[in-house]
Amino acid sequence: MTTPTQHASQALPTNVGRWGDDDERGTLNLVTEEVRARAVQEARTGRTVSLAYPLRPTPLIAGPTPPMGGSVAVQQAMMFTGSPSVAMAELLITTTHHPQVTHIDALTHTIVDGNVYPDAPLASRVNAAGVSLGSTSIFSQGVVTRGVLLDLAPDGPLPVHYGVTAADLDAAAQRGGVEVLPGDAIVVHGGWDTSQDIGGKFPGMTVDAVSWMHRHDVSVYLGDIRDARPTQDEGIPSPLHRVGIARLGMPLVDSANPTELVTACREEGRNSFMLVIAPQRLDGATGLPVNPIAIF
Repeated sequence: MTTPTQHASQALPTNVGRWGDDDERGTLNLVTEEVRARAVQEARTGRTVSLAYPLRPTPLIAGPTPPMGGSVAVQQAMMFTGSPSVAMAELLITTTHHPQVTHIDALTHTIVDGNVYPDAPLASRVNAAGVSLGSTSIFSQGVVTRGVLLDLAPDGPLPVHYGVTAADLDAAAQRGGVEVLPGDAIVVHGGWDTSQDIGGKFPGMTVDAVSWMHRHDVSVYLGDIRDARPTQDEGIPSPLHRVGIARLGMPLVDSANPTELVTACREEGRNSFMLVIAPQRLDGATGLPVNPIAIF
């Protein structure tokens, strides 16, 4: 039985060394067969809910002015075969980590002081050909676990620049009548559309909240609260990425959309469900578009 570890000289939580120096799965190690079996028991009615934002590709040769400082989420070029045409296909160019793309971050996505999880030199895991360890290959079997909704905004969106703390997560769990168990994924609802860029004016997670995820052995984070603001505690910017990914090895589903899930949980009368994340089986990348599905 492994337990969370912490460097004696640092207050920041860490899983470095917990599953070995060559670990590339991070908190996915917490999703055991027993955890998956527990998740399956949550699927009782068969209702499904997507946690992804819809995407409409921009034409590759005749699209509108690209948003986001010249980048677009997905570009599309149509192709036709035969004359007359008998089939259609397309070339899709995806900016994986674009805010409009619901995507899952691999553990090499975030670099801190030249290292990636688990405190390994970047050059030992990444080269010109792609990522050799800690890439999207860790998602090849998908992620099946119990999901728990933590609704921080039952009465309306959180204020802009609000810093989410451990106390907020505890209060949301208590309101929802749920206990976050080791290996669970959490879906946080703050009432914001993070697919839209409005100059980073969003609520954000604090180090305190990410430490809470560590104490509860959360396996995956999803939600509409992200690292949109510099934190004012501990002076650590982007705690979800720089602590959650780089130190805990916790995959993040960025730009998740929990809006429909909140409605479903209220109608089903519970805040727990089976969660299935099954991105394309692609090795050597730092992230992939994904359509997480909650099953009740």
